[in-house]
Amino acid sequence: MVARNTYETLLILDSNLYARDPGGVSAQVSDIITEAGGEVLVSRLWMEQKLAYPIDKHQKGTYWLTYFEMEGVDLPKIDRAFHLCEPVLRQLTLKLEPRLIEPILANARGEAVKVSALAEESTEGDEASTEAEAPA
Repeated sequence: MVARNTYETLLILDSNLYARDPGGVSAQVSDIITEAGGEVLVSRLWMEQKLAYPIDKHQKGTYWLTYFEMEGVDLPKIDRAFHLCEPVLRQLTLKLEPRLIEPILANARGEAVKVSALAEESTEGDEASTEAEAPA
């Protein structure tokens, strides 16, 4: 059995197609992932802005972030489907570091990022050592 990993995909979408049917385009992105065997964790609009250079004669793009979980062997299916998807101008998929998954997903959902107990302990230890080294 292949391990399931968590991935982040940043898509640059055709702003005109997205403006005409935002729900349809976002559903299309989610459908591509679920049909390839993935599970969408968070999918949201990031921003819309002028592109640094024209892509297929488009001057403006809509940036869409999607976080999902799936087996790595199925990634080529998603890559191919995004290349064939009309609203998608460009896409980039990255594997997330396991220890960063929860903070990144919390941020994407708009929740407060939780600091783990280990990080708090190491911070407290650093403060204690700094106080001990300080001259009296």
